[in-house]
Amino acid sequence: MNLPYVEDDFLLLSGIQHFAFCKRQWGLIHIEQQWLENQSTTEGHLMHERAHDQTLHNESIDLVTTRSMWLTSKQLGLYGIADIVEFLFTKDSSKGVQIPSKKEYWIPHPVEYKKGKPKTDDRDQVQVCAQAICLEEMLGVSIEYGDLFYGQTKHREKVVFTKSLRERVMSLSSEMHEIFKQGTTPMGRYEKKCKNCSLLHLCNPKILMKRSSVEEYVHSMANQDELKQEETDLEMKE
Repeated sequence: MNLPYVEDDFLLLSGIQHFAFCKRQWGLIHIEQQWLENQSTTEGHLMHERAHDQTLHNESIDLVTTRSMWLTSKQLGLYGIADIVEFLFTKDSSKGVQIPSKKEYWIPHPVEYKKGKPKTDDRDQVQVCAQAICLEEMLGVSIEYGDLFYGQTKHREKVVFTKSLRERVMSLSSEMHEIFKQGTTPMGRYEKKCKNCSLLHLCNPKILMKRSSVEEYVHSMANQDELKQEETDLEMKE
């Protein structure tokens, strides 16, 4: 088991979503500090601003909603802010935690806001699961599920924090730290998903692929020349 990370080594929790989508995108943003806005990212910022608006406070008999909650995890080495954490009332004190100004026990559930619609990959699921792992570590409680709210569908998607999803989050966070420590942005390959990436023109994956192909060709030719030279040297010795 990995030793806990120290605060100086913490990375942004939101980056795990970028990393799950594309390691090169994550590197451009979090290692090279590059970013480009497009309509999609602007709409996403506006949605998150509303989710983080602390003047919008919701509280009822069985639900307390907290916005912009600070999250950290020494286990993952990540820090960030949760869009929304809902605390649901429970009569079982072993499953819940106490919160300020409340005597009862409450079970926390992270809710992450996304502007679009559900993805075909797991990038959104790993982000909300990482938030849950932070909350579990901070509050000393087990969290079974969270939610993803999509602005395009106006619908919540339940995310169950399975063992495999948790292991995926642990693996991604560990790899993020390794690459960040190396300080080298990963190479990329052009794929269909690249069309919707705001960093497409900074990344230039098609050019990278051509350059890689040329380098591989030059390397293979150099190897062939070395082999021919070795054969010539052996013939001369004989």
